[in-house]
Amino acid sequence: MVACKILVVEDEKLLAYNIKNSLQKLGYNVLEITDSAEKAIIKVAENYPNLVLFDIYLAREINGVQVVDIIQNNFHIPVLYITDYSEYIKSRKKPLGEPFSYILKPLREIDLHLAVEMALNRYPTQRKRQVEQQRMEAIINSMGCAVVVTFTDGCIEMMNPMAEKLTGWQQNEAVGRDLTEVVNLIDKDMDEEIENLAKQAMQAGEVLNLPENCTLISKDGKEIPIGDNIAPIRDRNGNITGAVLIFQDITQRKHTEVELLRNAFYDGLTALPNRILFLDRLKQAIERSKRRSDYRFAVLFLDLDSFKGINDRFGHGMGDDFLVAIARRLESCVRSGDTVGRFGGDEFAVLLEDIRDINDAINVAKRIQDTLGLPLNLNGNQICTTASIGIALNRGGYDNPESLLRCADNAMYRAKQQGKARYGVFNEAANC
Repeated sequence: MVACKILVVEDEKLLAYNIKNSLQKLGYNVLEITDSAEKAIIKVAENYPNLVLFDIYLAREINGVQVVDIIQNNFHIPVLYITDYSEYIKSRKKPLGEPFSYILKPLREIDLHLAVEMALNRYPTQRKRQVEQQRMEAIINSMGCAVVVTFTDGCIEMMNPMAEKLTGWQQNEAVGRDLTEVVNLIDKDMDEEIENLAKQAMQAGEVLNLPENCTLISKDGKEIPIGDNIAPIRDRNGNITGAVLIFQDITQRKHTEVELLRNAFYDGLTALPNRILFLDRLKQAIERSKRRSDYRFAVLFLDLDSFKGINDRFGHGMGDDFLVAIARRLESCVRSGDTVGRFGGDEFAVLLEDIRDINDAINVAKRIQDTLGLPLNLNGNQICTTASIGIALNRGGYDNPESLLRCADNAMYRAKQQGKARYGVFNEAANC
């Protein structure tokens, strides 16, 4: 069996030679004795010993902890500290990196033998754990989402680069701080700050999803919508040892959702509510009227007169601009709580909520006709138009929005038959 190679770094010459003699007597191969930290690093690089015995407080030298870190992290060689009792007590107050063990002066041969064997035997296991930990850290640091790990008290243990980027906090300044101080979250639906999620997850003992409209307030005050979850961390025995918060910037997703919502419920040309959204609001109005006996509303159905002629004369591009201008004029004729919708082509509908009687709806119809009668200046052209309007008042007898809308449409059709720029009120008794 090849003897293990050991490098001794000790500036007390007599002690150094005693250590060398004891090690050789025990069957180890002592490569060299050096009293310099710099020389120790050079010898390690040249010979790659199996173990380094290192006096942590070498006289006249740089911080021994830094040298040991280089030996262990760069060369992956175990280090056995040599120290006297008083220095050992000091090191207990401020840990010296990650040594495998200490050996106290004055040295006894049996203690030296046990310490060396322990360091040599423990190193492979320790090194394997270190490699696994480094690999896990590399994976976490490479993730496209933010990761924040906390201790059991809800204070931050570590955070990856993406978490640093989103929060605006660097890991070295965030470690030890309460999670809420670094990851400042607001529930936009409730308009309130979210308490320490790590503590909540550990107390519940399960994964918790972030609120639907959760917003992160970064260090510089920027608001970022985020999503994902937080989970308790358990050891092999099932004991909770902390929590891990995973989140990501969902700004683009929110924009996409808004765009999808707009495409589904709003007219692409005029940005008015489309037929689907208009009918939904009309349905809500019907339900309110069932709960409130004094609640009345009306539907106006509009069809522009001679719109086809505008398209034929000026082209479809001008026709589109004309419809957008008409949409804005219709909005100016109603209250903010009312709804103006476009059903396609030159058909529009208006929902007037919480009115007193049919006269309120008639007054709005007259206002619309007066407003539409004003000339429009588009690209140097003056364009005039009128509209036929049908009015249907809800009197509590309608159960679905389509029926009420159909009544307003029928009233509009009869008004158009009588000539342009007219309005008509649906007569339930005559069904006209």
